[in-house]
Amino acid sequence: MVSIILKRGKEKAVLQRHPWVFSGALQQVNGKPENGQLVSVLAFDKQFLAYGHYNAQSRVAIRLLEWDEAHTPNEAWWRKRIQSAIANRSHILTPKTNTCRLVYSESDYLPGLIVDKYADYLSVQILTTGIERNKTIIINELQKLTGAKGIYDKSDLTARAHDGLEASSGILWGEFPPEYVEVMENGIKYHINIAEGQKSGFYCDQRHNRNNVAAYLKGKTVLDCFSYSGGFSLNALAAGAAQVTAVDSSALAIETLQKNIVLNAFDVTKTKTIHSDVNKQLRLFKEQEVVFDAIILDPPKYAPSRSALDKAARAYKDLNRMAMQLLPTGGLLATFSCSGAVDMETFKQIIAWAALDAGKEIQIIQQLHQPEDHPVRVSFTEGEYLKGLLLRIV
Repeated sequence: MVSIILKRGKEKAVLQRHPWVFSGALQQVNGKPENGQLVSVLAFDKQFLAYGHYNAQSRVAIRLLEWDEAHTPNEAWWRKRIQSAIANRSHILTPKTNTCRLVYSESDYLPGLIVDKYADYLSVQILTTGIERNKTIIINELQKLTGAKGIYDKSDLTARAHDGLEASSGILWGEFPPEYVEVMENGIKYHINIAEGQKSGFYCDQRHNRNNVAAYLKGKTVLDCFSYSGGFSLNALAAGAAQVTAVDSSALAIETLQKNIVLNAFDVTKTKTIHSDVNKQLRLFKEQEVVFDAIILDPPKYAPSRSALDKAARAYKDLNRMAMQLLPTGGLLATFSCSGAVDMETFKQIIAWAALDAGKEIQIIQQLHQPEDHPVRVSFTEGEYLKGLLLRIV
């Protein structure tokens, strides 16, 4: 096996079980490993540190897999890791919930692999050359453990380019998923378009937050921004909201939301869907002097990296400022960030600036996070990306 020696002093993060070794930490590569090949990582004094996947094209030169020298990652190792990840989620899947994340990349010690379950189908993202090289084993084990009718490749992400991989999508095993797969989350039904939908097809990371926010919405007029297929809107209707207005820039998302309202037999007269840019629509509501009892902001990732943090902070502040201006005293704002580069304390500061600019006083009622099928390794806090605040205008 090819060994790679780190520069003196660069072993600290590896010893702390962080799964990334950056290219600048490499002292010597003994041999010519291919991208995605398994290598052993050694300290400057040649002591074994870990096994990992090497990639010369990536800024993250080695993604670490195993720290025990006796446990070389082989086929049995891969199958055991996948078995462990799925077993840890078994209690989440119930008669009322048949969708969740089964594998969450580095947080499940499988860097570069994401697997989401949607009823009888799996959506898989393969983001690194190391996972690509072991794809056959992985897909076989996933099918064996889940009995999925079909496993679909949704690896059409720019993340693959960092590892020198092209975008990839299509069926990996079994049946091609139907245009709409019906899933259930917390007793609410959704039509999921796996092949054409955003990301892996559905955002199951908001499962608990949808419930938590909906508990406050009975009898209220609600504005759901970036509504996508309607997670927050449907939960609001189920909780007895008086009226729900959903806004999204995607025509497919709006169409799917409308189908989901009918699928759950909710009163369509209590819903209004708007196909529009959210920021533009918020300004229009302000001009029209429209107010809501509660607003939900679940925008896309504004800060894909720390270099984009300042620009993202301004975007989050402006978005939340406009929303606060549409809320009366006692109004509620559920606001989220899915940018890993924005930690909770930074997000709170951005919200404080937004409130100041909006001329509003606010209270934090709840702090909201990603659910347990999106766990966070204490040695890899980068896995903690979703954070939210439930606020009251006072």
